[in-house]
Amino acid sequence: MDRGTVGSANRGRLNVEVRTEGRSEVVTPAGELDHHTADLLREPLEDAIDRGRTRLVVDCTRLDFCDSTGLNVLLGARLKAEAAGGGVHLAGMQPVVARVFEITGAEAVFTVHASLEDALNS
Repeated sequence: MDRGTVGSANRGRLNVEVRTEGRSEVVTPAGELDHHTADLLREPLEDAIDRGRTRLVVDCTRLDFCDSTGLNVLLGARLKAEAAGGGVHLAGMQPVVARVFEITGAEAVFTVHASLEDALNS
């Protein structure tokens, strides 16, 4: 089920697509995740959790950049999903994004998958 694309004045910098795949809610941010665009990802993640969709798979294959604000959005979603009995899985991170998670140690608190397919089959 496709929920469309979330956007605002920053639409050119980050688009977020959300769809349901089996037991997972797949959230695909495309572009730059930073202070100016973080709410474009935060809102659909929180909406999914509010609707009881607590197994979140973030498909990072089209995410070109992530700063500390974006990382905090993902960490916040992880806490809320886990409190509701679910979790956040990250899939297909580009090297520049993976480096942010490596430097901060955040990779240790997420389930990270090489591909979206791996995340959906786990």
